[in-house]
Amino acid sequence: MRLNAGILITKLSETKTFYTQLLDFKIKFENDFYLLLQTPNGKDSLSFLLPNHPTQHPMFHDAFAGKGMYLTVEVNNVDALYARLQQKNAPIKDEDWGKRHFAIQDPNGIGIDFVTYTEPK
Repeated sequence: MRLNAGILITKLSETKTFYTQLLDFKIKFENDFYLLLQTPNGKDSLSFLLPNHPTQHPMFHDAFAGKGMYLTVEVNNVDALYARLQQKNAPIKDEDWGKRHFAIQDPNGIGIDFVTYTEPK
């Protein structure tokens, strides 16, 4: 079984640019109303769908409201990614229970927490 989280958003073009150019996600499939992305290592997928598309079931018509969702992206070296994305002004933090991380938002208001797990203190 595989999981592909899908999010209904209105900013499809901006979302494509954000994830592919800033975070190096790859396009697995796209058309005029749907975008399926793969993480750089090809292990996980994330999809975006325009709301109210006539080909989709009504339960897939309402757009994400911009609150109450986050993604966690595990990386081998959070410091290297942080240095690359530093213009986002997101502080990097260490948690005593074993997590080094920083967070940014995508064009839809989805929080993305980039993390490297560490030894607990």
